Amino acid sequence: MIGRIDEEIGFMSKALNLHAQRQQLLAGNIANADTPNYKAVDIDFSRALQTAMGSGDAVGLNRTAPGHLQAKDSNPFGARTLYRQPAQPSIDGNTVDMDVERTQFIDNAIRYQFALDRVSGKFKEMQLALSSQ
Repeated sequence: MIGRIDEEIGFMSKALNLHAQRQQLLAGNIANADTPNYKAVDIDFSRALQTAMGSGDAVGLNRTAPGHLQAKDSNPFGARTLYRQPAQPSIDGNTVDMDVERTQFIDNAIRYQFALDRVSGKFKEMQLALSSQ
């Protein structure tokens, strides 16, 4: 029972971290909507989550000494930053589509809140179980 709860909380905490990282990228896209030649970025959430859970097929870079630098797209969750392909290119080279960014931002926020509620619920269940004994 405890192992299952631990696995679910571990999964949700990794999902929360990825959602937070994605939210920063999406907020950056929205903030740079009027910046010439800015390229909208995002992450492949499902692949990054699989990698974070240890079931991904992506090969990461190893740091063999503490002084080594991480690769530019490297992060602890395996979320590679990808450029979003525009449906209609703009004259100034900016690839931000505000409709897409707003939709993705809200969708990601809702998914973040869901994961947060699940983790909170698991802790409440454990607290209730411990207090009733």
